[in-house]
Amino acid sequence: MAYELNKEDLEPLLLGGAFFGSGGGGTIESARHLAAHFVAGDYYPTDTVRVVPVEEATDGAAVMVAYLGAPEAINSAIYPLGPVTAAQNVQSRLASQGTKLAYVMPPESGALGFTVAALVAAKLGLAVIDADGAGRAVPSLPMLTFAAAEIDPRPAFLVSQGGLSVELNVTPRDSSNGGPNHQRDVSAIVEQMMRPVVTDPEFGQFGGLAMWVMKPADIRRATPIHGTLTRALELGRALQSGRVKSAQQMVQYLAEQCGLAARAVLHAGELVSAEVDTSGGFDVGKIRIRAAEQTYTMIYQNESLLVWDSARPQPVVMAPDSIAYFVGGDGQSIFSNGDLVNDDGSLNPAVGKRPVTVIAWRAEAELRKPGLNLDSFMDSLNTLGYLGPYVPLEAHLSSHQGDAS
Repeated sequence: MAYELNKEDLEPLLLGGAFFGSGGGGTIESARHLAAHFVAGDYYPTDTVRVVPVEEATDGAAVMVAYLGAPEAINSAIYPLGPVTAAQNVQSRLASQGTKLAYVMPPESGALGFTVAALVAAKLGLAVIDADGAGRAVPSLPMLTFAAAEIDPRPAFLVSQGGLSVELNVTPRDSSNGGPNHQRDVSAIVEQMMRPVVTDPEFGQFGGLAMWVMKPADIRRATPIHGTLTRALELGRALQSGRVKSAQQMVQYLAEQCGLAARAVLHAGELVSAEVDTSGGFDVGKIRIRAAEQTYTMIYQNESLLVWDSARPQPVVMAPDSIAYFVGGDGQSIFSNGDLVNDDGSLNPAVGKRPVTVIAWRAEAELRKPGLNLDSFMDSLNTLGYLGPYVPLEAHLSSHQGDAS
């Protein structure tokens, strides 16, 4: 059933989105910065956003909208100028073809992805579809279900905050839309073209993206992972109300309310060090947490992709399975990688010596099956030094299982 979001809903939405973002999906700081300016007035014509389930998205076309780039760079944005202009470019193109743009789609689960989609919809008088392309956040476009569903990525617009618009058009080699193999290839090609663009000084490591226009008949097959925006909103409300205030309660909530068999990979550790390098539109880094006699290292490329245990010869968690932090004690309990690590690579003092639990759960089935999505995750793992096969979470943890508290 469709429902309305208002300004007060954005905080729980971005908190829940950050948890489901697997360490990425933009920072809570950047999402809050945007949400703080969501007021009806000169920029936004309304202060409410309509959220529509996939099965009710029948009134026109949908397009995925997002920020693409380094999370730390996006923290400066006040209004989603790049994504709005990119969506307007798509809107104008479709109008010239006699097609109405009715919906926007977040690319992934994450604080920024959900917030940007909601704000673009409010600005343009559109609705947000209650689904996304992964059920977690991802570092590259071919990891999303829109790519696996072979939705034509044209038109694709990348727009800077200053309004510089770049259209990426990979010409098909066969027919007007290209064959299936072409559409599998093209999402990777578009990704490879976009990353150098956002490094240009005009873009400053990030830009607004609109691509993957979906007709009503395409929306359902392109978004098999449903209800993710509502899932994040409800978790955020549970966090705000105090119904979830420990790692153990989070694991229980995920099982009872989300059907996720989550596990604590490490319990009540202490953040000890971090390192980060921002280039090519990515924050690439490591976060180390000490628990008892072991050191755990989270390796991320915007999103957390690998967890290594110093006592084991192989990772204990790997993408596409999801990895999230829960910080105990007083204060905010949910953090992305970008919220834990400052621009200079130092640790966020708000965490200090508070206990950190790392919670993991198995990826959505669409990301685990052989094909473009899983292949793309494995390509990223290869660049981070893991050259083995995908091993699902339950196999990793069969002899290494933590208990949250």
